[in-house]
Amino acid sequence: MIDFSPPESPFRVTYNGDFDISRAVTTPPGDAPSEAALKKELKRAVRDISRLQRRLHAHQHYAVLLVFQAMDAAGKDSTLRAAMTGVNPAGFRINAFEAPSNEEAGHDFLWRTTLRLPEKGRIGIFNRSYYEEVLIVRVHPEFLERQKLPRRLPIMERCEERYQSIRDHEAHLARNGTVILKFWLNISREEQARRFLRRIDRPDKNWKFSRADIEERRHWGEYMAAYEDAINATARPWAPWYAIPADSKPWMRLVVAQLVRDQLATLDLTHPTLPEVERAELQDYRDHLAAEL
Repeated sequence: MIDFSPPESPFRVTYNGDFDISRAVTTPPGDAPSEAALKKELKRAVRDISRLQRRLHAHQHYAVLLVFQAMDAAGKDSTLRAAMTGVNPAGFRINAFEAPSNEEAGHDFLWRTTLRLPEKGRIGIFNRSYYEEVLIVRVHPEFLERQKLPRRLPIMERCEERYQSIRDHEAHLARNGTVILKFWLNISREEQARRFLRRIDRPDKNWKFSRADIEERRHWGEYMAAYEDAINATARPWAPWYAIPADSKPWMRLVVAQLVRDQLATLDLTHPTLPEVERAELQDYRDHLAAEL
């Protein structure tokens, strides 16, 4: 297995299956910088990502996959915008996965995301992902009816099978040069309530709110159990999970951007070197162009 040396962080989940979601913090440390300082550091991190992304694109030997999972209102969309603002849009692509279409439901659960994996030299971002198939499907097993699976299994047995499929899938990707970072944006139930209230109270945010948000909120405990099991089952050195405190958006955005930057910085990214014959041809072209000036 390729060792991509995932960035060290107090928020990186261990690989021994002892992640306790009840102990995962949702707020920044008490000595966190001011919001102005966080924004300044974020700009610096994004500049670094932009520079490293250009080298990634030129090197063409690695792809990078960033997976984002969270409860509603945790700030996935705004974090993606903040971390990628200033990065060449040709160098990355964001894919947001909603409920599967009829075509997608007619394939195995990894099919639709596999079609959107980043190619070498690019950064791919999954806003929700194949992990929905062991999260929302675990809380709502009735959703499996659309998938017309050949065997009826208890939902936990189904999830265990899918954990194995996900581990195999991510190991396969890593062996073939895809660097994977997975982020769980950990918002507290209280902060989610405050953000839902802002969506209700502000007319410009009403469109973000739906009755389904409240319905899913009633399953909070079930979702936390599903996240804990899925993260423990799939946290590996080649596909690490990071449980990022999400009650402060400026803090969360900076932590995510720094982790992406630090991972890119570990890769042996070099610009391609042309063979001697091609370099000699370049000199001939240069001499020809210079003679025209």
